[in-house]
Amino acid sequence: MSETRVDERTAVRVDEGDHERFSHYVDKAKLTEAYVVGTPVIALCGKVWVPSRDPTRFPVCPECKRLYDLGPEGRRLEWERRARED
Repeated sequence: MSETRVDERTAVRVDEGDHERFSHYVDKAKLTEAYVVGTPVIALCGKVWVPSRDPTRFPVCPECKRLYDLGPEGRRLEWERRARED
């Protein structure tokens, strides 16, 4: 008897410029407010925008990921270091 395998893939429609986009880390409460009211949010990496797309469609921003992995104390130290350099 032969075995048949089915390769199921989800077709994702990519909008113009989506290949340059990332999913960013943002405070959850601020994100909810942004979706409801349309206020801009600030990601850990510093990007400011009004979210409107499904973040699961994009890869995670490497800088947001790096900063998130540092933890709250590590981020504070990183941002203090950056402020001294400016």
